[in-house]
Amino acid sequence: MIDKLEFFIALAHHKHFGRAAEECGVTQPTLSAAIRQLENTLGAVLVQRGSRFNGLTSEGQRVLEWARRIVGDARTMREEIRAAHSGLAGHLRIAAIPTALAMVSRLTTPFREKHPDVTFSIISRTSLEVLTLLSNFEIDVGISYLDNEPLGRVTSVPLYSERYQLITAVGNAYSDRKSVTWAEVGSLPLCLLTKDMQNRRLINKHLLEVGVDVQPTLESNSMIVLFSHIRTGKWVSIMPLNLAESLGFAEPIRAIPIVAPDARHLVGLVAADREPHTPLVSALLHEARALASTMDMS
Repeated sequence: MIDKLEFFIALAHHKHFGRAAEECGVTQPTLSAAIRQLENTLGAVLVQRGSRFNGLTSEGQRVLEWARRIVGDARTMREEIRAAHSGLAGHLRIAAIPTALAMVSRLTTPFREKHPDVTFSIISRTSLEVLTLLSNFEIDVGISYLDNEPLGRVTSVPLYSERYQLITAVGNAYSDRKSVTWAEVGSLPLCLLTKDMQNRRLINKHLLEVGVDVQPTLESNSMIVLFSHIRTGKWVSIMPLNLAESLGFAEPIRAIPIVAPDARHLVGLVAADREPHTPLVSALLHEARALASTMDMS
C-alpha cells in the first residue's frame, strides 16, 4: 500500500504518468497498474483519465492529503528505526530563499560535525516554492520569511532578523554616507531580485511606503547576477545586512544601512507541522535553535 501511495503522490505532483513513473523508478504501465489497484482497494476513482492525465477527482484530492500523512509517517518510522540501530545518517534536503543562502553553512557545518554520516542537498527557491516543496515532501526543511506572508501549518524556528543595506560602488551617489533613506534609494539605478521573490515584494512595499513606485533597471533571480552588475559601478542594489556581512564586501563596494524606516523581517527554519519529526529533521531543528541563540533577532 505504501508504495502505491508514493506513486499516487508522484503522479499528483508531476501531473503526468511518464514523469511520475520516471521519478519512482518504474515503468509507466507499472505505475498505472498500481494506481488502478489503489482505486480498487479504496473503491473510488482517484484520477480523471482521458488520453492523458486530466487531474484528480474530489476523492483523489482527499486521498492525496491522507497519502502525504501516511507516507510521511512511514518514512519517519523507517528513519527512526535506522537511527536507533546505526546512529543518525541519511540525506537532508533544504530549500532556502536566495537572500538566506549565504548563512546556510552556519547551520549545516556544525550539524555535520556532530553527524558525519549525514549529507545535504541545498537549492534556492522562492518563499512560496519552499512551502509547496515542504507540503509535497520534496524537501525536509526550508529557510524562509516567517512574519510577512502566510506560512500555513509549519513548525518554525526564528534564526535572524533581516535588515536592509544599499550595496553600491565607491564614488556613486550616497556611497560616502553612514546611512541612506528608502526615499533616496528609490532614485538610484537599482538591480533587484525578480517579483516572484518575497524579498523583492518587501522592498517594493517599503519603497511604496515612502511614495516610490520602484522601476528597477535590471531584475534577476540570481544573486550572482546582481553582484556582478554592482561591481561594474553602474548599478546599485538593496540586500539584507546578513548577506552583505557573509559576502564580506570591501572597497570599492560599500554596504550602507537603509533607514526611515529601519525595516526588519524575521527569517527562520520551517518544517512540516507533524509529530514526530524524522530523526534528521528533529536534530536539525535542535541545531537551528542553538544557532538562533547566537543570531541577531532585534
